[in-house]
Amino acid sequence: MIYASKQKPASFLLILTEAFPSFSSDSWPSGTRVALCVSYYGGDFCGWQAQPHLPVATVQKTLEQALGTVAATSVTTHCAGRTDTGVHGVAQIVHFDDPVGRSQKAWVMGCNRNLPPSVRVFWAKSVPSEFHARFSATSRHYRYVISNRAIQSPHHAGLVSHCRRPLDEQAMHDASQILKGEHDFSAFRAAQCQASHPRREILDISVKRVADFVVLDVEANAFLYHMVRNLVGSLQMVGLGLRPETWIEELLAGKDRTMGGDTASASGLYLQSITYPKHFQLPVNQTSNALFLGGG
Repeated sequence: MIYASKQKPASFLLILTEAFPSFSSDSWPSGTRVALCVSYYGGDFCGWQAQPHLPVATVQKTLEQALGTVAATSVTTHCAGRTDTGVHGVAQIVHFDDPVGRSQKAWVMGCNRNLPPSVRVFWAKSVPSEFHARFSATSRHYRYVISNRAIQSPHHAGLVSHCRRPLDEQAMHDASQILKGEHDFSAFRAAQCQASHPRREILDISVKRVADFVVLDVEANAFLYHMVRNLVGSLQMVGLGLRPETWIEELLAGKDRTMGGDTASASGLYLQSITYPKHFQLPVNQTSNALFLGGG
């Protein structure tokens, strides 16, 4: 089967994994729980989650088909964070139970041979049976990238969002600091959100400028549906001078989503990395962080 991606990979996005890794050819016992690091260009997919009743491409469906080819039987995956249509994954973490007993090399190289160019598996590791890609995670890190110039380069289409008016990134950063800590984030929660409660803890958040790009990084224990994109939409209003920095604090206290800014485009959002307890010894703890134009 021949696959064609709508976009080339982001030239400014580098994954800090070994350039020429070696993978063991020794088979793991059947039933071994396996963790994978998966990277993908979200513009080719209708989100992460498989939609079996709809004829659409999703990352989960595409990955499970490739894994199933390697295993010669069906494989079900579980991910750390489900991304929406158009959202990119730099180091998504996935786990599954090996149904037949394949090797590390088979799961990485064999899977990649059966994937489109817009999806790649970077490593596979056997993990304890209690490991769960979603429930074992202690935090998730998202990055949002805005091309801030009058005319956007066509080479960045689908890879970043665009704001044609100058943004004050320092005002955006200062306004964002009130969001640190545990809060009720109803003001930044989409109406379709199915989470049982709106409280989340933001561990760190920053906004900086890298050349013609404004980059927001945010790490939290978990996120609500559209939470990052809604945060960006409101912070952009501060950056444009349409609202004062104190407005973000007012939104947070008001808990009313209808009072905030528009939901920012999905194309600028990247699931950057997932953090797990060190005893799982996942490579992601050391090597999955990404660089954006030299910024760590």
